[in-house]
Amino acid sequence: MLDFLPENGIKVMVLALVSWAAAQILKGIIDRIIYGEFSLERFLASGGMPSSHSSLVTCCAVTIGRIYGFSSGLFALATVFAGVVMYDACHVRKASGEQAQALNDLIRTLSQAHPDWDPQEELKVVMGHTLLQVFFGALLGAVVALVIG
Repeated sequence: MLDFLPENGIKVMVLALVSWAAAQILKGIIDRIIYGEFSLERFLASGGMPSSHSSLVTCCAVTIGRIYGFSSGLFALATVFAGVVMYDACHVRKASGEQAQALNDLIRTLSQAHPDWDPQEELKVVMGHTLLQVFFGALLGAVVALVIG
């Protein structure tokens, strides 16, 4: 479908961005269906179903495999990178988001108990992804690489 692009890094980047955009658009649609409201912010936010991070890095890896070969060092590097990003989305970012939420709850409780205390601004809570969100993001990335690429 994108045959006009040269078989090099440009094609990898364009397909990865298409995959990321598709995931972001799907998040907006899914949120509209589930919550009944449309949010433009949702198209740019992280978190949610499907994982746009997973979609982007999987699309990169699969496209690199198709262009340079699935036994190439570039494909191996892209696959390892994708694994790190997806692990981080599932575990590290999820845990840090839960910790930020717990700290915000603690700050709220302490500020109610001590009205003269002026707490700092609440921490931004950026929740990571569930394994299912990462899986569907990766699946979307692979589909974009194989079908559009």
